Amino acid sequence: MAELLNVLDEQGNKTGIQKNKKEIHEQGLWHSAVHIWIYNSKGEILLQKRAEDKDYWPGMWDISTAGHISAGETPEQTAIRELEEELGIKVDLSKLKFIGIRKFEKHVNEINYHNKEFDYIYLFRFDEDASKLKFKDKEVEKVKFVSIEQLEKDLKDPELSKKYVPHGQYYFDIFEVIEKELSK
Repeated sequence: MAELLNVLDEQGNKTGIQKNKKEIHEQGLWHSAVHIWIYNSKGEILLQKRAEDKDYWPGMWDISTAGHISAGETPEQTAIRELEEELGIKVDLSKLKFIGIRKFEKHVNEINYHNKEFDYIYLFRFDEDASKLKFKDKEVEKVKFVSIEQLEKDLKDPELSKKYVPHGQYYFDIFEVIEKELSK
């Protein structure tokens, strides 16, 4: 059975309607998701390479962990679930730092993808070996830690940036927040 998501209004309030992910994106309906940006004390960010069979942006490097908030779930429950499902990381909520909600729209007409999301964004400091992570749900091909400096170079290069899911300025906004966390 398809995962149901709450349809939201433009202010992020539940409308009482639930639809599956495919319908949500085809119809361009507002919904919510979580983004968990994992970083380490060396100033590196953990990126995941999306599996080749993903509907959108297969085989591209992306946010450490992300997922839609299912109907009946809280953002916190989704963050904990996604970390375990995608990366095999069991974590207590107290280890995640909520940094805000981003209202975001992206339309890619060629693939009939209309994403209108309220993203609940979390940071998670993780100083363990990324090679030991287990990908439980087959959505992730592999992961790697990359320095913020290298990511900035890659994302500013027109050719190298094609390896990354196109999040634009959002990447740089997150880099700035993580750098502030590291300087504390």
